Amino acid sequence: MSVTKTSQKAASGIGEETAIAFAEAGCRGVVFADFDENGACAVADKSKEYAKHPSYRGLGIRVDVTDESSVENMAETTFKEFGRIDYSVNSAGACNDGGNPTSNQELEPFEKVLKTNVTGIMLCVRAVSKIMAKQEPRTYSGRKGERSLGRGSIVNVGSLNSNIASPGLLPYVTSKFAVMGITKTAALDLMSSQVRVNAVCPGWVDTPLLQGGLQRNPKIGEYIQELVPHGRIASPEEIADYIVFACSPSASYINGTGTIIDAGLSLTVHRASL
Repeated sequence: MSVTKTSQKAASGIGEETAIAFAEAGCRGVVFADFDENGACAVADKSKEYAKHPSYRGLGIRVDVTDESSVENMAETTFKEFGRIDYSVNSAGACNDGGNPTSNQELEPFEKVLKTNVTGIMLCVRAVSKIMAKQEPRTYSGRKGERSLGRGSIVNVGSLNSNIASPGLLPYVTSKFAVMGITKTAALDLMSSQVRVNAVCPGWVDTPLLQGGLQRNPKIGEYIQELVPHGRIASPEEIADYIVFACSPSASYINGTGTIIDAGLSLTVHRASL
């Protein structure tokens, strides 16, 4: 694939694994965008070990997804460097550690989580989609002839909490429900521009965000252990594999969805006997 992909929050977790997976899938260039510029550059260098395209370039840049000018600069820099943006994955996220019921929810942490998880997603989708809408559409030659791939694909990282609530997580759950609102509305608004917008909604994933939460609140670990299917949480690679699929020719007719990846966690309420 001679394509360019950009990922926000690419220095660790799902963002890192997804960006590297795109390099491994044959992308011509991948932009690793993160608040941690050194981390983004380090992972961009690491991605070269896995890249399949002979002219592959990995570029690390700093972005603050809560800052409008920073996000616009990220999108413009990507376009200047590669001439187009085919895929964009928005994976930056923040979470409260839980424990506070709604009646005790403080405003500052609530707004902080929404600023990253909602405003950040909106700014990234807006900035990238403006560029995608102006570029030439791509086509794919399949077994039955050519079909249109449109002008670009955007994947927002939601959560299982985009569909169901968890106690004590009002800021996070609110923000992840909003991610689906952004995803579905953007999919409708961008349909005429042939830009697809989908979301991935994983359950618990072994990321630095989760590990930090476990250290601060060990009760989360007990809760997960009681409920998690198969006795393990997901690896970031398992989420990255779906995101690559959602941007691939195989998913050219998928738009406005929020796919749950949770090994069956949400299939029933009580799971203590598993």
